[in-house]
Amino acid sequence: MEQIKYIIIAMFMATGMISEAQDKSKNPFGLVYGDAITENVKGKVKIHPVTYKLNGIDIAANIYTPANYDASKKYPAVIVAHPNGGIKEQTAGLYAQRLAEAGYITMAADASYQGASGGEPRHTDKPQFRTEDIHGMADYIAGYAGVDPARVGALGICGGGGYILKAAQSDKRLKAVATLSMFNSGEVRRNGFQNSQLSTIEQRLKQASDARAQEAAGGEIKYSGIASITDEEIAKTPTDLYREGFEYYYRTHAHPNSTFLYTTSSLMDLMTWDATNGIELINQPLLMMAGSKADTKYMTDEAFPKAKNAKNKELFLIDGATHIETYWKKEYVAKAVNKLVDFYHQNLQ
Repeated sequence: MEQIKYIIIAMFMATGMISEAQDKSKNPFGLVYGDAITENVKGKVKIHPVTYKLNGIDIAANIYTPANYDASKKYPAVIVAHPNGGIKEQTAGLYAQRLAEAGYITMAADASYQGASGGEPRHTDKPQFRTEDIHGMADYIAGYAGVDPARVGALGICGGGGYILKAAQSDKRLKAVATLSMFNSGEVRRNGFQNSQLSTIEQRLKQASDARAQEAAGGEIKYSGIASITDEEIAKTPTDLYREGFEYYYRTHAHPNSTFLYTTSSLMDLMTWDATNGIELINQPLLMMAGSKADTKYMTDEAFPKAKNAKNKELFLIDGATHIETYWKKEYVAKAVNKLVDFYHQNLQ
């Protein structure tokens, strides 16, 4: 149990080690996913880096437009919310690009206080901000040239999936809602992964409260995390989520803007939040996808039946996939994208 506890702390709080090769990515847009766009070519899918203001904070985003995009036409659109610790250049960008290849205008944005977006203190990770980020993405995409604001869908991956579920409860501009490998950040921050930290809830809340008191007094911002992780520690990690997560974020798909560091005081908000509270307010079409072998699947299984008012709701299992494999492995990404295209085609008419 102590080893698992250490792994949980490391995975979700570490700054991570970024390889030199990834840090000096040759992709001109900073993209680190496979088959990423390297240049905008006439007649093909294009990427458009943009910035906009949200509550006084500069948000950095990438818009993907489909092949032969014509701004005078009207297209359906999909916004993509990235995982915890992730950024727009990783799996959120991959899915945004794949959906653009299927004819959608798509958007992946860095969360406030994270990635290339603004906000101080850095790495603040509060659910209300992540949810507001999604509302802000809906604001922006609705006004983008060529977007039909009556046909906007949403996709949330990992932690972004939990925040999409929350945002869709009130934001009826999101006409079709999908999650992939949904991660209920509040539940895990409160109870520990797979309920492994139930005995330390009050202790951790006290630590978060003390950290906020220190901030309020003008003291140093306290961050939860460790500086790095070794290959040996990765190899000894017993759970698929954390072992494969280390490999994805710290090795194979590392990016200098991606970090699991977050302010300790954020736990005051995270630990009292839950993605499924109020989920019955979702009345839009809902698709929830998870790998059949994902050790996070229990969170999708918990949420799905609670969304009792969602239209045409469906639970889709990606056979053989673990949580992290749905981020990058071609065969699993293809299955997820094909399902998403069918879902959006049926519900964004």
